[in-house]
Parts: sequence; C-alpha cells; structure tokens
Amino acid sequence: MPGDDYVVDIETVGSNWSDLDDKTQKALEKRGRNDAEREGVSQRLGLWPGTGRVIVIGMLNVTKGVGGVFVEGESKGWHEGGADGFKRFDGTEPEMLAAFWEFVRDARPRRIITYNGRMFDGPYLMIRSALAGIAPTMNLAGYRYSITPHCDLQEILTFQGASRDIFSLDYWCRRFGITSPKDDGIDGSQVQAAYDDGRIEEIASYCIRDIVATGELYKRLEDTLIPLFEKKRSY
Repeated sequence: MPGDDYVVDIETVGSNWSDLDDKTQKALEKRGRNDAEREGVSQRLGLWPGTGRVIVIGMLNVTKGVGGVFVEGESKGWHEGGADGFKRFDGTEPEMLAAFWEFVRDARPRRIITYNGRMFDGPYLMIRSALAGIAPTMNLAGYRYSITPHCDLQEILTFQGASRDIFSLDYWCRRFGITSPKDDGIDGSQVQAAYDDGRIEEIASYCIRDIVATGELYKRLEDTLIPLFEKKRSY
C-alpha cells in the first residue's frame, strides 16, 4: 500500500546565454512582450527545463518528520551529515534525478506535496529526467483535479483555479503563523547569484527551509481544506 506523505521542492539555475544557439535565443526572446522583458530573458533561463537544470532537490517525510536533500556536486551518493540533520545525496544532476526517482519508486508515497509544483517542480523534474534519459517513476502532473498522488497546496488555496488570487508560499506562511523560508538567508530570487558565487550550501539550506514550511502549511490544511477535495459529500 502507498506509504507516507512527502514534501518536494527544487532549486534550479540557468545555462549561460552564450552557450545557446541563435535560433534558441531568438525563440526565447520572442517570449518577451516588450524590450525590457526581452532583455531580461537571459536572466530567467533557470525557470525553463530546456535551458536550466536542477541543482537541489529537497524531500521531507511529513508523516515521520525526517528528510533528505539532493545537492549538485562531487559524486558521493547518500551520506550522513547533511545540513540541518537531513540525510544527503551529492552528485551530478543525472545522478540526483536517478536517485530521486528510485527513492520515489521504493517509498511509494501516499502523496507528494508541493507549492506550485504542478506548474513548476513536477514538470521540471520530469522533463530534465527525460533529457537525461531517465524515466520518472511517478507522474507529478497527472489528472488536473486530483490531489493524489500529487497535492499542490497552491491549487488547494486557489480552489483549483476558482479563485484568481494567487499568493506565494511566503504570504501564506505569514497568514498561518508559520516561519517563512524567506526569513533567514537567501530566497528564490537570489539562487542564481548564490550559485554563481559558489554558495551551494546556502541554497541547500534554503531548500530545506522551503520544504519544512510547506510541510507545516500542509498540516494546517490537511484536516481543514484538503478533505473538501478528497471525496463527494451529500447533505
């Protein structure tokens, strides 16, 4: 039977603009609606799996309160001594992705929990895996209105698109009285610069704060809003 509930979050960085061929550069520039946006495309390459890559994957077993973090670096595999007491895997992006999907296959989670993961983390992980020739072991962007096996808390808080008001994880953490991952150290907007400066450990710590906060938010919603999406009710 499926097992525990796991929070997943990723951190990504972009390729060098100069490494992209001319046709790819022009195709990306067309995504900009004005000159300012077109000029900024080169700074957003980490947002797209075709021009970026995964450098950190965080996982937290919400059921048992234990976690692990996959970090880009020298190939060491799993070892103890990760940041904040998390078990740690060090390796290349393909090694990280292969180990991640192997873990998901063996753990058979009841539910993968994310914040904006249906739009970002899930597709990103699956596409980067495909580009590396690695087969994902779970569809993290399955049936649009299902919350199992993937429960995107942003989808819960917007009632699966019924509400047009979309807020960040930081916003909802503050509303629910949860320590925000933005309160200490870097935040998501600073990941690329931190990576360029060689500060991968700070990025790993930020990812861990993200999954801990997402886990706390999940606990607040697990018995309040989430049941509304799980089964039909008759009155």
